[in-house]
Amino acid sequence: MPKRLLLPLCALLSTPVLAADVQLEVEIPRLQVAEYHRPYVAIWLEQPDQKHVANLAVWYDQKLKDKEGEKWLKDLRQWWRRSGRSLQMPVDGVSGATRAVGTQSLSFSSNDAPFKQLPAGEYRVVVEAAREVGGRELLRLPFTWPPKQAANHSAQGSSELGHINLHLTP
Repeated sequence: MPKRLLLPLCALLSTPVLAADVQLEVEIPRLQVAEYHRPYVAIWLEQPDQKHVANLAVWYDQKLKDKEGEKWLKDLRQWWRRSGRSLQMPVDGVSGATRAVGTQSLSFSSNDAPFKQLPAGEYRVVVEAAREVGGRELLRLPFTWPPKQAANHSAQGSSELGHINLHLTP
């Protein structure tokens, strides 16, 4: 390989790749109730004025006959009004099955949608849960994108959600 090609290649390989990571942990609490159903959960990004930016996850019962599980998505009221009613479910990479009791983890990179196209600014991660024969709960975690330094944001639910933790690394 000629030397004039090696120098640019070496410079390219030695340049650090700038990529931020987003880790989100959502706790589904164990509830002592007579009739327990796993909650439907929607997770999305919004601007401080509550304008919807992007969906990160929607967990619902996808295995019910005749797509019956989709009928109950409107119980995730805030998500449904902001985004849900305009979606054709399931959404690849976003929708999935309901989750069991415990801490559920989601990981995102700034190289992947929706963070790849996300303009710098103030945002919130919103987590909304609704459960059959249960209640509803919504938590918001504000953050700045892109992160200039490692940051943790957390919130504690009181009924349908447990501890929510958002960890950003530049």
